[in-house]
Amino acid sequence: MKVAAILGKKQAGLVDKPDPKPKDEFVVVKVHAAPMCTEFHMYEEGGVSDTLGHEAAGEVAFVDRSDRVKVGDRVVVQPQYPCGRCYLCREGNYIHCLNTRQPLEITGSEAGTATYAQYVIKTDWLLTPIPEGMPYDHAAMACCGLGPTFSAMQLMNAGAFDTVLITGMGPVGLGGVINARYRNARVIAVESHPFRQELARRLGAEAVVDPKGATAVQQVLDLTGGIGADKSIDTSGAAAAKPFLVKATRRKGHIAFVGWSGQVEVNEILSKGLTLHGAWHYNLNDAPKLMHMIAAVRDRLDILITHKFPLSRVQEAWELQLTGNCGKIVLHPWE
Repeated sequence: MKVAAILGKKQAGLVDKPDPKPKDEFVVVKVHAAPMCTEFHMYEEGGVSDTLGHEAAGEVAFVDRSDRVKVGDRVVVQPQYPCGRCYLCREGNYIHCLNTRQPLEITGSEAGTATYAQYVIKTDWLLTPIPEGMPYDHAAMACCGLGPTFSAMQLMNAGAFDTVLITGMGPVGLGGVINARYRNARVIAVESHPFRQELARRLGAEAVVDPKGATAVQQVLDLTGGIGADKSIDTSGAAAAKPFLVKATRRKGHIAFVGWSGQVEVNEILSKGLTLHGAWHYNLNDAPKLMHMIAAVRDRLDILITHKFPLSRVQEAWELQLTGNCGKIVLHPWE
C-alpha cells in the first residue's frame, strides 16, 4: 500500500508498505477520506515519519473473526487503540483509556496505524457506521473536524440561550462554529487570519474579534452586555488564548479547553466561579447524535472542507496548511 511520509524538513512523498493484516477483532479498513490535522507542524519542523494521521472514513476491506462489521461496511475510523475493557472504555470515554493496545504486534503487521495511507487497522468496536447516502468526506468530519468541539458542547450543555466564544478558527474552531450554530447558540469567533475570519462568518459566527487588538476582551464584553460569554472554547492552543477566555467569560460560566497548550491563572477561575472542562474527544455513545448532525449540516461541511488532494500531493497540501488559507483539507488515498 501507499503511505504518506515526511522525509525531511519540508520534504514529503509516498512510500510503499505491506498491506496490514486482520486478526480477531482487528479489521482492515480501506481509507477513502483522510482529513488532515496538525501533522503539518512536524512537516515544517522536519520530524521524519511514515506514521501520520489519526482520522479517516472508508470501507471495511478485510475481516478475520469480527461479529460487528463485515467487508463492504462504510465506517468512520475513530482514533487511538484503547483496550475496550477498562472502566473508561466501557463508559464510552475510550480516548482516556488506561491500557492502550499494540495493533501491529497483535496482528503481525509491519504497518497500518497511519490514516495518511490506503489501509488502516482498527478494532471493530471503534468503527462508527456511516448512514446511507452520506459522503465519505462528510463522515470523516466525525473525528477532529467536529468531534472535539461536539464534546465541548455536550460537556457545557450549550444551547439556544447561550453566547459561545471560540478562540482559533483553524479547522477545529471552524467545526466549533458549526456545532454551536446547530444548537442555535450565538457565536463570537476570535481569529486574526483574514481567510479564516471570513470562513467563520460564512459558517454563522455573528462577530469575529481580532485577538491582536488591544481591546479584544473589551469587544467581547461589549458584544455580551458587559458580562462576557456564557460558554467558551479554546481550539487554538495559543499561549494567550486560555487567559483570554477566562477574562472574556461571564461569572459562573463554562470553559472548555480543546487546544493543547497554554496556562491560566487559577485564582481568576476560582474568583469567577468558572466550570472548566477538558474536551479531547466525544463519548463514543454520542456517535449516533454526531452522525445525525452531520447529515443535517451538509452545506456547512462543504464550506468547512475547502480543499481535497490525492495522497500523492500531500506535500502540496501541507504547504497550503502552512499559509492558513484553508479550512479542513481531506486526502484521498486512492486517487
